Amino acid sequence: MKYKLGSLISLSDIKNSDNTYDLSNLKGISIKKVFIETKADMKDVSLHNYLVVQPDAFAYVTITSRNGEKITIAHNNGGDTYIVSSSYVVFSVTASDILDSDYLYMYFNRPEFDRYSRFNSWGSAREAFSWDDMCDIEIDIPPLPIQKKYAAVYNSMLANQRGYENGLEDLKLTCDAYIERLRREMPYTAIGAYIEQGEERNTLNLGADSVRGLSTSKEIIPTKANLDGVSLGSYKLMKPGQIAYVADTSRRGDKISLALNNTDKTYLVSSISTVFQTNAKKLLPAYLKMFFSRSEFDRYARFHSWGSAREAFNWDDMQEVKIPIPDIGVQQSIVNIYTAYLTRREINEKLKAQIKDICPILLKGSLEEAGA
Repeated sequence: MKYKLGSLISLSDIKNSDNTYDLSNLKGISIKKVFIETKADMKDVSLHNYLVVQPDAFAYVTITSRNGEKITIAHNNGGDTYIVSSSYVVFSVTASDILDSDYLYMYFNRPEFDRYSRFNSWGSAREAFSWDDMCDIEIDIPPLPIQKKYAAVYNSMLANQRGYENGLEDLKLTCDAYIERLRREMPYTAIGAYIEQGEERNTLNLGADSVRGLSTSKEIIPTKANLDGVSLGSYKLMKPGQIAYVADTSRRGDKISLALNNTDKTYLVSSISTVFQTNAKKLLPAYLKMFFSRSEFDRYARFHSWGSAREAFNWDDMQEVKIPIPDIGVQQSIVNIYTAYLTRREINEKLKAQIKDICPILLKGSLEEAGA
């Protein structure tokens, strides 16, 4: 049957007026439709006007402009109570004999809903999907037992993914513990004696499909540059096992753009990039990349960047970086754990994408079963 969503949900305006909840309960919401730790600076901010999100309630941000064509919404499907900014909208399902909240979350978790909410957002400076717009949604709902059946399938997949994710964090903690132990117990050595700059240009005549960029998340990414009519002769080769970075650290969010080519392909990077390799018998490139991936290195590189119009972390600065360099066997052991972590992290991201993609399929299946 079709219903106006507004007849099945109700607005919640419970505030943290008595400061029952503190910063440990404060959450933000991501465009991935989950609650996250807030990124706001909460120093000296009073929480008494923050909205309370009780278990089984929803919260969303009405503003949809500049939001990646998505709406930021989440369902509190745990047992804890959260608080969110008063600029959010909090609501819950009141007609629980007609609509299951987990089923509604699947409805929200589809790209079709992102498109709908974005299309029906209004405003001048900022476009918003208001509470009235939310209530005006017409939703086709199967009988409650069917809703619960398909929601259970979704929740089972989600529980498996989260269990996998918890194991993933255990790997990360193990790897971090190894590094922290080395930092405490071993002397630090400048890496300059173990690295060598590479200056090979595009002598292989590689084309634009081989050009790559370097991200601040320390990954090789497809280039964002417009290469129409651009000569690639001056571009640098980035061979397997080599590391490349962009010396300019200004206007990069206090991070350095850097990546390791851990593939068997040779890429091209901009001539402004610095490419180098390690003496792999003494220093594994993957081990070095682990240290480059730490937030401490970003802070170090930014602090040691110099210049006027643009600040740069140049090659001389890079050679001065000091890290613990243990026996190559120890390095390999740590790299193996870190590689396993990266592989599992990639699998986890694919699992999350598959679970999100299955929401439209489950909803379609539930409606077809109801009509059978």
